[in-house]
Amino acid sequence: MTHLPPPAEELRLIDAELWQLDARRAQLLARRAWLVAHLPAPSAPAPFAAPALPPRPEAGAPRVQNVLLLLGGLLLTIAAIAFTLVSWGHLGIAGRSVVLGAVTVAALAAPLPLLARALRSTAEAVAGLALALTVLDAYALHAAALPGTDGTAYAAVAAAVLAAVWTAYGWLPGTEGLRLPRPAALAAAQLPLLLWAVAAGAGPSWISAALLVTAACDTVSALRAPAGPVRVAAAVGAYGTGAWGVLVAVGLSWTAGGPAAGARAAALLLCAAGVALAAAWRDRAEARAAGLSGVAGLLAVVALGGVVRPALPAAWTVPVHLAVGIALLAAVRAGRLPGSVRRGFLAASAVVHGVAVLGALPLVALTLMGPAGWVTRVWSGAPGGAREAVTARAPWPPYSETGPLVLAAVAAVLVLAVREATWRPRALTGARVLAGAALVAVPVVLDAPYPVALLVEGAVAAGLLAAAARSRTASAVLAQAVPALVVSVALVLLALPSRPATLGVLAALTALFAAGSVNRRLARVTAPAALAHAAALACAVGAAAGWAPRHTALLVLVVPALAALLAARIADVPTTVAVEATGAACALLAVGLAVTDPPMLALVLSLCAVIAAGTAVRADRRPAAWVATALFALAAWVRLAAWDVTAPEAYTLPVTVPALVLGALRRRRDADVSSWGAYGPGLAATLVPSLLAAWADAHATRPWLLGAAALVITLLGARHRLQAPLLLGGGVLVLDALHELAPYLAQVADALPRWVPPALAGLVLLAVGATYERRLRDVRRVREVLGRMN
Repeated sequence: MTHLPPPAEELRLIDAELWQLDARRAQLLARRAWLVAHLPAPSAPAPFAAPALPPRPEAGAPRVQNVLLLLGGLLLTIAAIAFTLVSWGHLGIAGRSVVLGAVTVAALAAPLPLLARALRSTAEAVAGLALALTVLDAYALHAAALPGTDGTAYAAVAAAVLAAVWTAYGWLPGTEGLRLPRPAALAAAQLPLLLWAVAAGAGPSWISAALLVTAACDTVSALRAPAGPVRVAAAVGAYGTGAWGVLVAVGLSWTAGGPAAGARAAALLLCAAGVALAAAWRDRAEARAAGLSGVAGLLAVVALGGVVRPALPAAWTVPVHLAVGIALLAAVRAGRLPGSVRRGFLAASAVVHGVAVLGALPLVALTLMGPAGWVTRVWSGAPGGAREAVTARAPWPPYSETGPLVLAAVAAVLVLAVREATWRPRALTGARVLAGAALVAVPVVLDAPYPVALLVEGAVAAGLLAAAARSRTASAVLAQAVPALVVSVALVLLALPSRPATLGVLAALTALFAAGSVNRRLARVTAPAALAHAAALACAVGAAAGWAPRHTALLVLVVPALAALLAARIADVPTTVAVEATGAACALLAVGLAVTDPPMLALVLSLCAVIAAGTAVRADRRPAAWVATALFALAAWVRLAAWDVTAPEAYTLPVTVPALVLGALRRRRDADVSSWGAYGPGLAATLVPSLLAAWADAHATRPWLLGAAALVITLLGARHRLQAPLLLGGGVLVLDALHELAPYLAQVADALPRWVPPALAGLVLLAVGATYERRLRDVRRVREVLGRMN
């Protein structure tokens, strides 16, 4: 049976063993350090040093081989070009033919034995040289035998022949393994149709047709070819020549002067769209198929819109293309189309709708921001119509008459086409905003009477707020409440030319946003907006009544007071902060209005302090008490300055007394607060300015009163063992005494020596100090006696 010690005994044994191990380890480490320090420096490398490794090559053998072959092929090609262009004239017709023919045939035949010996890379390099020699052969044939033919037409025929020869060469039984001839043939095949069209003097329509036909052939090749260089070359050719041809066709459609020209451009664009759609239908990659379908949809929109556009005014360009984009949505709902094609059509239609909305934005921006030009001409008279009202200092955007129709059409599409449950609420929100923008712009486009424009904008703001109140999500509420606020600001600007309109609009908007604040989700936007409109209404009322700005400030102060009352009753923290911030901004506005009149400014500051003090009553707004104190002090200073009071104590005492009271209350609640934090600011606020004034005062009244106050403060600090009163009072007392002694040294013959008050103060302090020391000594003796008794 194994004996186990008690846990306490076992723990003691383990600790002892660990201590011995630590001691032994420390001993061994010290010995090792001594040995290392006393060993001689080694003269040879360590016996176990790793052997030096050879540097690793930076390029692999295959890469070096390919670089060498490429450089060799390029050099041979350059040599052949130099021979053809420079040394050609030294040989006769037979010699030229024999040399070039022999070299070309040899170069074309050389890859066969190389491939048989598995030298594929060398064979590819020689094949590239052979293809370059065939190009030189074509050039030499034109220069020697056919110098009179048209260069462009000959280049077209030569490109077609070269493409056919290279294709056949790539399919020979011995050369089918080469990767270069067939992609090169596809590259050469991009030129014949384009060069033939240029040689024939064809116009842009035929050039676009040649490019698009070439791109269609490339597309067929890309779809039929297996994965590899041929498919890549065909795809690059299809995208390159197709994009070039489409750009030419789009330019033709955009500049078409009549339906016939538009129809020709539309035919080209529809052909391109058909090729893209066919490629998307056959492509198995979802993303690429969707992209091609989207391109096809956009091309169809441009094509069909370009047919109708020349027959209509320029302002109808966007609506016509938008109508085609809307019709494209019908294809999206067709069930026979693949999913990728439907997604591409949907993206194309969305792009068309987005571009249409962007085209209408200048009109909306002018409607909302154009009336800002009336700021410098307030109440100068109602304009003659809505267009004059919004173009106070801004030009009319061209071709914008159909902007409301475009916005309304996009809004209708959002309502009718978007049925998916996730996107349906967002679509409805966007539709409401777009419909509001359309309605706002209608009176401007129609140049309706000025009151009609005011009524329409007011109705739009109210409608957006009502829609926001019915929304279920916070994002939808914000997306409609913010535009309503923007429209309200635009409405205020629009009402500036007329005094009755300004007063009526501001009153209506104040009531509207105040009513909207009943909805808790809307209150974050509507409550601050209502306060801001109320402040503007107060300014407008004061100006209409002929009041001076300083008197209008009292009316504006009603808004901060209302904001403080509302903030106390709002439970939502962000709304509370927004309301309080708006109230503070209105209070600053009132201060700015009264700043030119000091007595009224003092009254405004006092009222602001009352509002801040009322806010500080709330438990979560206690720091507002400091703001209230500062405002009260500032109001008192402004009032004293208005009375031409220059005594610093009149400015400092109203600050010192509340500061000392607050400091005393703070120390009563928290005994750990130091006297510097509680009483230092209040005492310094009065003692320091008074001391500076006493040093510049030639009379003795202020220094005597300051010395007496400093003496009392020093004694209170000593009595309650507080550093701040003791040091501040004592320092001011000493400096004041020095000020009083200075004149005595200059005027010894005065009736009352100036050293008497400082001397008396010094005696008092000495007596108090001695009494304090004696009491401390008695306390120590009592403690010692009690200690001995224990």
